[in-house]
Amino acid sequence: MTSIFDAFLEAMRLLGQGDAELWRVTLLSLYVSGISTALAMALGIPFGYLLAFTPFPGRSAVITLLNTGMALPPVLVGLAVFLVISYRGPLGHLGLLYSPQAMIIAQTIIAFPVVGALALAGLQQVDHGLYLQTRSLGATTAQSMLIMLHEARLSLLAAVIAGFGSVISEVGAVMMVGGNIEGQTRVLTTAVMMETRQGSYTQAVALGLLLLFITTLINLALTFIQQQGRRRP
Repeated sequence: MTSIFDAFLEAMRLLGQGDAELWRVTLLSLYVSGISTALAMALGIPFGYLLAFTPFPGRSAVITLLNTGMALPPVLVGLAVFLVISYRGPLGHLGLLYSPQAMIIAQTIIAFPVVGALALAGLQQVDHGLYLQTRSLGATTAQSMLIMLHEARLSLLAAVIAGFGSVISEVGAVMMVGGNIEGQTRVLTTAVMMETRQGSYTQAVALGLLLLFITTLINLALTFIQQQGRRRP
């Protein structure tokens, strides 16, 4: 049975060797998850703000759908994206299937409801009277929005952390639309699955530890920024 210590030594050996494929897989993981999180943030935070401060018919239903989306199975997202961009799908002519772009699309869809719902929850904790006060003092819509986002900055960063966590560890959707192609669409999670299926357990655990190490470092950085923001007025 593979021990954690053996796997750790294997991970250090792989890193020390500077294996080109390992670094390619690692960098692609960070690229796909990073872009997906950024897109989910760019879409989810404004959407959460809209739901928090703009009343409209059906708002409760939209919020319910957004919250439900947090539990959306990634494999279903992968299937939906696959059907749309496959060669027989409506967007098949774009040639996106089995590409990093397809993986980014799937992961953005996965992260969007997570970021949006948590952003909404954080913004709803801000006193609505502050929004009305800024408007009554002549602030523009954009200025009021910036003020409210600043007040909810800790919750918003927590939403981003959660969104990143939901995609960096995801495997089902990226496997379906990316195909786990060596040198093109293989990421750390799909590499772990492949090594496990082949019986290379030490290699699989080593890659898993590397993924955990990278995720921990990124979350430590984001948490540090969040807590630094907590000390600001």
